[in-house]
Amino acid sequence: MKKYDIAVIPGDGIGPEVIAQGLKVLDAVSSKYGFQLSFHPYDLGGEQYKRTGEALPEKVFESIKGCHAIYLGAIGHPEVPPGVLEKGILLRLRFELDQYINLRPVKLYPGVEIPLKDKGPEDIDFAVIRENTEGLYAGAGGYLRRGTRHEVAIQESINTRMGVERCVRFAFEFCMRRNQRKKLTLCGKTNVLTYAFDLWERTFKEIAQAYPDIETDYAHVDALCMWMIKNPESFDVIVTDNMFGDIITDLAAILQGGMGMAAGANIAPEGISMFEPIGGSAPKYAGQNIVNPIAAILAARLMLETLGESASARVIEKAVTKVLAEDMKGVAAGQMGYSTSEVGDLIVEFIEKS
Repeated sequence: MKKYDIAVIPGDGIGPEVIAQGLKVLDAVSSKYGFQLSFHPYDLGGEQYKRTGEALPEKVFESIKGCHAIYLGAIGHPEVPPGVLEKGILLRLRFELDQYINLRPVKLYPGVEIPLKDKGPEDIDFAVIRENTEGLYAGAGGYLRRGTRHEVAIQESINTRMGVERCVRFAFEFCMRRNQRKKLTLCGKTNVLTYAFDLWERTFKEIAQAYPDIETDYAHVDALCMWMIKNPESFDVIVTDNMFGDIITDLAAILQGGMGMAAGANIAPEGISMFEPIGGSAPKYAGQNIVNPIAAILAARLMLETLGESASARVIEKAVTKVLAEDMKGVAAGQMGYSTSEVGDLIVEFIEKS
């Protein structure tokens, strides 16, 4: 029997509530498909930081390194200054574990309403691959004369050939495995950010030569945002840098029903990957048992798929598809027709009966 150690970080706000439903689903599929999951909970987030002044203690980090994957709820606390937890936990895990790929599936399921008219599930099914450890998030820059009227703030985007190449190559390989339209779009801004995206474009074209079966194209990020709304059916896989990827994936989430439906993976192809719902900690809903856990459940599906447990990942998606189409009245908090835990129970019930 295969065994996997999973680091579980429920985190802040609604994180513990939605992660609890993901864990129920993971227990159900592991029992059904004959593999073992050992969950190792870690108390990280705003409350832990307030108590100790440490975002990610070294002993905890070393313990997490011994796991096969990380399942994360949400990070963000109203009483902790912005950036402290994000840099101290999220970015540290991404950077030090070399999770250089951020994967965001964008799929509209039947029964889910979105703001676009005349667009349905047959039109919206693509993925965004974002470079996850370089760009503007690398932390290069600083201040000159900080706090004075002559202050200068510099934030530099770092793009290395190694970082760009491994991200682009992953995108081509992913596009081949996905085996749908076999179309890969590079998103950039070559007309203004000439140095960084010259590197991206040259690398993209060079690697494309090894993948003749994949159609390639390019879009400026501003135009891509327009086309994502106007013609979402034109996309299969998009690859882009860290900052642009961060922005366009939030826009893309609206095409699948909102943040409560969006799951993401921070992938270290040679190491430990991290899987999370994208919606954040939403402290105003915490403890009410009314938020949508589907994104957390889809993040669990992504984790199993990445670990190689494809059959169990498929049955989770079938369960999600059924519950969204036939049971839930909506996907927004308080509008589902069910509580958070009841949605989790519906998913588990389908899995056990399938």
